[in-house]
Amino acid sequence: MSTFIHPTAIVEDGAVIGAGTKIWHFVHVRRGARIGDNCVFGKNVYIDADVSVGSAVKIQNNVSVYHGVEVGDGVFLGPHVCFTNDLNPRAVNPDMTLRSESDWVLASTKLSRGVSVGANSVIVAGITIGEWALIGAGSVVTRTVPAYALVYGNPGRIRGVVAPTGEIVSKKYEFGAEYVTADGKVRFRTPDAP
Repeated sequence: MSTFIHPTAIVEDGAVIGAGTKIWHFVHVRRGARIGDNCVFGKNVYIDADVSVGSAVKIQNNVSVYHGVEVGDGVFLGPHVCFTNDLNPRAVNPDMTLRSESDWVLASTKLSRGVSVGANSVIVAGITIGEWALIGAGSVVTRTVPAYALVYGNPGRIRGVVAPTGEIVSKKYEFGAEYVTADGKVRFRTPDAP
């Protein structure tokens, strides 16, 4: 499969784009970014320098993925999802000089395989979202999320268990428990408590 890059998109030298990936209107991919195969980036997506995006990832319109964020295979990011990468952001130093790249501390964020993040959610830097977790629209996620967790609210709280199919299989999250979907076809186990 060939890669498609819309004429209005900017892909800087040094960015690597995988086979079959589609990059639509006004997308900006910075130098050093690594994009996997068969991804779809909607209008106005921004991928910062040195960001890693896995394969089969769908990023909807107006999402900015900043330096320090790692996106695993099969991740879905809904429209207007917002990532941060600095836990103490300031425009200036105490002496009112503009802050430079050397004045901030990067806090890494990881989205594991199969994660879905709903529209307008905010993901605060320095956390990991476990595989197949589902973040509800409009959530503010400030803590690490375990695999298969359903999280929503402000602040985001664990509200249940979600199967890889997206089906909510429980309204209570139990660490180390085994779950089966309603059709009995998917069995999976949540991770043990940290």
